[in-house]
Amino acid sequence: MNFRFLLAASLATVVCTAAEVQAQTSPRGKRYYSHQARPYYRGPVRLTFGGGISYYNGDLTGSLGENFIGPAISVGAIYKLYPGLQVGGEFTYFQVGAKDQLASRGLAFRGRNASLIAQGRLTVPGPGDFADGPGGPATLKPYLRFGVGALLYSPESYHGTERPTNDTQFDSPERNDYPATALIAPVGLGLMVRASRRVGISAEGTYFFTTTDHLDDVSRRANPNRNDGYGLLELKVEYALRP
Repeated sequence: MNFRFLLAASLATVVCTAAEVQAQTSPRGKRYYSHQARPYYRGPVRLTFGGGISYYNGDLTGSLGENFIGPAISVGAIYKLYPGLQVGGEFTYFQVGAKDQLASRGLAFRGRNASLIAQGRLTVPGPGDFADGPGGPATLKPYLRFGVGALLYSPESYHGTERPTNDTQFDSPERNDYPATALIAPVGLGLMVRASRRVGISAEGTYFFTTTDHLDDVSRRANPNRNDGYGLLELKVEYALRP
């Protein structure tokens, strides 16, 4: 699987879809009304670009001290659907790895992965989220992140206690269909700082529950009844396609 091609294709899809949605929206758009009969506008589409670190939680370890922390990059789009609710999608490429907490077993792994999710953000609506509210959107806005999506993962296991090198001898994989797929469910918290009407910067931490026990290519050799998971810590820049 060519992850670079997948990243480029996902970026192009996100940008083109967001541009098409934005092009079909007037400068202010249609006025909607909340359950309290307060007017608000939907949108705008905001593109997100993120970078950070990823960590693993599974059969080998749940400790950060035994993780081989990896990089993560993401691109996505978010759209205000209702005061306090934004919806969108995001593509992420990330790497994870770890060494075994059991020295007697002595396993380790590295994994290159990609995910695509549909996501939502929940916030407490402020006066600026309504058309009749004073001022603009809040400068600081904490939010809850949630979603569902698909994971493409490709791990390699080996015996050792350090990150793999070009001389590392990898074990035979436990399954023969890598890169494999799984469902994921992200849950996290974030804080968005609005730098201008168009630009925002957010810090975000998300944990991803998965439906696979092979994120580390270690299942039969450990606990096959427990699925693996992973987390992301990212800084993101958001850009609105219109003020």
